[in-house]
Amino acid sequence: MSLDRVNPAALSPATGFSHAVVATGSRVVFLAGQTALDADGKVVGATLPEQFRTALTNLLAALAAAGGSPGDLARVTAYATDVAAYREQARELGSIWRELAGRDYPAMAVIGVVRLWDAEALVELDGFAVLE
Repeated sequence: MSLDRVNPAALSPATGFSHAVVATGSRVVFLAGQTALDADGKVVGATLPEQFRTALTNLLAALAAAGGSPGDLARVTAYATDVAAYREQARELGSIWRELAGRDYPAMAVIGVVRLWDAEALVELDGFAVLE
């Protein structure tokens, strides 16, 4: 399996994401949206960074259970109930990402939403990975 990250010089610098990811492998893992739910199904964390950490931990746990690792992520989408807050806290969220998932960034997008399934949830992450 290989993921080649492509960041053309003609586009703005890719900071915390890759503009394109070319995936070659034999298995694709589609990851359901993960929020800051604990094992009992309760949203934990009052702040966006706290919830982001838990949602990313949950996403990576699902990926690991499917046989993958953070470096296998080809695409991740973040759904945020407050895009302005997400942008304001992007540096801290990026730090959490690097701590948990490293610096091999997938193609990413942040989408603003009115609300998520659980009203207390501030962010949801989904994506897909390519495995050997």
